[in-house]
Amino acid sequence: MREIAPGISVDPEIRFGKPVIKGTRIPVDLVLGKLAGGMTYEDVMREYELNRQDILAVLHYAATVLAEEQVRMRY
Repeated sequence: MREIAPGISVDPEIRFGKPVIKGTRIPVDLVLGKLAGGMTYEDVMREYELNRQDILAVLHYAATVLAEEQVRMRY
């Protein structure tokens, strides 16, 4: 296991190496999808037994990854 961001880790043996919340098997993209689909923090925390810091770690990781993304447009 390797922590790639605060609260987020990857391990080739867990979820095929996808980023997950540290100490769980819950993928970052699953939590983001649930929030984007309208679930509240509280709903996600209750359904997946997470805490607020876990949710914030997911959001922080996603924001960091997007901030580094470069979009190339062809005209």
